[in-house]
Amino acid sequence: MVAQEFTVDLNKPLVFQVGHLGEAYEEWVHQPIVSKEGPRFFQNEILEFLTRTVWWAVPVIWLPVVCWCLAMSIERGITLPQLALVVATGILLWTLIEYTLHRFLFHIKTKSYRGNTVHYLMHGCHHKHPMDGLRLVFPPAATAILCIPFWNLAKLISIPTISPALFGGGLLGYVMYDCTHYYLHHGQPTVEPGKHLKRYHLNHHFRIQNKGFGITSSLWDIIFGTLPLQKSPSKAT
Repeated sequence: MVAQEFTVDLNKPLVFQVGHLGEAYEEWVHQPIVSKEGPRFFQNEILEFLTRTVWWAVPVIWLPVVCWCLAMSIERGITLPQLALVVATGILLWTLIEYTLHRFLFHIKTKSYRGNTVHYLMHGCHHKHPMDGLRLVFPPAATAILCIPFWNLAKLISIPTISPALFGGGLLGYVMYDCTHYYLHHGQPTVEPGKHLKRYHLNHHFRIQNKGFGITSSLWDIIFGTLPLQKSPSKAT
């Protein structure tokens, strides 16, 4: 097929090329290029700028929103012990959302031009260039859009007193996720659980890419049976 013969030119903007790979996209995108210099996505300078996000933008932009949400619940009469419990619940719910998005959306299999292009922008670029530090965390605009349905979900499943705190806890979980994700790629943890999480996540990138979807925790991988098998140490005879 023509799509299988297409070759991506890494020296040109990639986004509008990858769709031409067709069924070969799945194999191509999971052959990582380890370089801290990321590729160019778009010829247009504005679009190119919007694809790049420094990691510290995540806590700077979203932690004040978390604080505002918590303050809103306090004004509505929630007690501090209740606040702590709701925030913890929000963080736990985020870990499930994190796992679900990563497994079922970010790792969806595509072969059409549009499907490949959207997937590459959404997550494929991270697997192809896992050390690209400016395309590792979510762009703020994308996060803001995703906040809308999650805010409505928090209001749907909780009462007005706790819904802001529940959303704030989930948003705090997201901030922890994105900062942890960046650190696992570019930091050098020397103690647990950081060392384990780094091995666990890099295993997902470079060894078993259809397992180990948790970033901040392996909890849901354990529950849903996607925990990657560990290499067994050889026993002395």
